[in-house]
Amino acid sequence: MKKINIFTPIDFRIIIMTFVGSFCSIGLLAYGANVQNWSTLVASFGASAVLLFGAPTSPLAQPRNLFGGHLISAIVGVSIYQLFGETWWSIALAVTLAIIAMMLTATTHPPGGATAMVSVLNHANYSFVFLPILLGAVVLFTAAVLSSRIFPNLREYPLKK
Repeated sequence: MKKINIFTPIDFRIIIMTFVGSFCSIGLLAYGANVQNWSTLVASFGASAVLLFGAPTSPLAQPRNLFGGHLISAIVGVSIYQLFGETWWSIALAVTLAIIAMMLTATTHPPGGATAMVSVLNHANYSFVFLPILLGAVVLFTAAVLSSRIFPNLREYPLKK
């Protein structure tokens, strides 16, 4: 019987790069939320950090998907909340329409589904699209780009077409 190794060898420098990028970006957003009382933290940013720092070569982690997925999903979620309020079916409708909108615009970013849901659960208005969603996406993107520049030749982010 063939023995399977579930741990793939990985360059320790990539682990450090992942730590630095994720810690700095999520840390900055959490600092803003917890210390400065800014609305800068949304749970879906944690999932985006997994993609940007743990799987940066994934098409789902690329800038178009990061920004488009979050922004489109926030707009959909806020719109559904503004039209229908918070109900079980408005939450389901927001997530479902966000998925379809991301598919139609080629901006699928799985954390976007959570962004749509949080929009409804937080009773968000359209300012939510800018703060925290756009700001958070900018912080995550900037940290991903900077970490790939600080640790050159390990990973490229964003991918060049």
